[in-house]
Amino acid sequence: MTRRVLLVDDDREVREALGQTLELADLDPVLAGSFIEAKDLIDARFDGVVLSDIRMPGRDGFFLLDHVREIDPDLPVILLTGEGDIPMAVRAMGAGAHGFLEKPCAPSDLVAVVEKALKARALVLENRRLRQEVETGDAAARMLFGQSRLAASLRDQVRAVARAGAEVLILGEAGSGTPKVAEVIHLLSAAARRPFVKRAAAGLTPEALEAALADVKDGTLYIDEVGTLPAAVQFALLDRLESGMAVRVLAGSTQNIDAEVAAGRFSAELFYRLDLMRVRIPSLRERTEDIPVLFRHYVAQACEQANIAEPEIGPEVIARLMAQDWPGNARALMNAAMRFALGLGEADQSEGLGLAEQMARVERSLLIGALRRHGGRAGETALALKLPRKTFYDKLARHNIKPESYRTP
Repeated sequence: MTRRVLLVDDDREVREALGQTLELADLDPVLAGSFIEAKDLIDARFDGVVLSDIRMPGRDGFFLLDHVREIDPDLPVILLTGEGDIPMAVRAMGAGAHGFLEKPCAPSDLVAVVEKALKARALVLENRRLRQEVETGDAAARMLFGQSRLAASLRDQVRAVARAGAEVLILGEAGSGTPKVAEVIHLLSAAARRPFVKRAAAGLTPEALEAALADVKDGTLYIDEVGTLPAAVQFALLDRLESGMAVRVLAGSTQNIDAEVAAGRFSAELFYRLDLMRVRIPSLRERTEDIPVLFRHYVAQACEQANIAEPEIGPEVIARLMAQDWPGNARALMNAAMRFALGLGEADQSEGLGLAEQMARVERSLLIGALRRHGGRAGETALALKLPRKTFYDKLARHNIKPESYRTP
């Protein structure tokens, strides 16, 4: 969340004192002495809040408030005055001010009002971004990359559960992108134009849960790493779900949530309430054919952000990438792409290996990925890879791969 505060006050000493108060609270003040100085710093993309004195020579705080509301009525403006009379406060709030404070005010009061306004601004901008994505196409195709059968299946699952409107449990290994899948489900749902709020389970209290539910307002609440939800919050969430609230809850976990339930560390009642529908995100090693397209996308993204030219990605780079297991999944691949784009190396695990060893790793990875896709059925896998049965089994033996290890019902 941004910490920027545009502070407008014509009194230099007051302006600097307030600026120091904000800095001590780890906020990022931008100081201006008048409306003229401030107006060029504000546009609809301004990601902070405005804190302004009312009494200023020429164009006062109310004039600034009107100017800001013309640009963006959702940009919070907090007004300050040394007079502190009731009619002034009523006029400020009636004009659309986010808050009103009397000078001098306690630093804790000032910071509390600013923090609340920053939170509101961040939520507005995030939901505008989500709405824009909804209006520009299918979020699943746009945000869940991959050409493999498993990637296509994931997109189909996400589209199906999004339409259903019920609670969803999203499971995947670390770095596989459970928060992103939750966001896509929201974007494809009937609540796409309503708020989408993300919260980490470990930091939630019953009070924080209630605040998050209040922020959502008929939208979607995503709880990350739901298996770490404190017991008191588990019971509070179950109670709210059973009460029939309008908020849709999506829960993500990189843990074995079934084991947490079996061990009694996670409420079975809450688990079954959240597990109405389930989406499992395939690991990167299960869909190795997606590694090249993902890596190229992440490199292009990194270069665009850094405003640099894209480096050439040769076949030897792809071969090294595909030779890895990627326990960190898409997040680890994204980090490798960032380093590659910036010329800091690929940081892959095959450094120092000869070509034969690297190619052997690639072949082993492709064989395992194909077996997983075909449920461990050797004959079907050999046919898909267009390999004679004997050649296929020779390769399995050479890499010590047992098809039955990847068999699915």
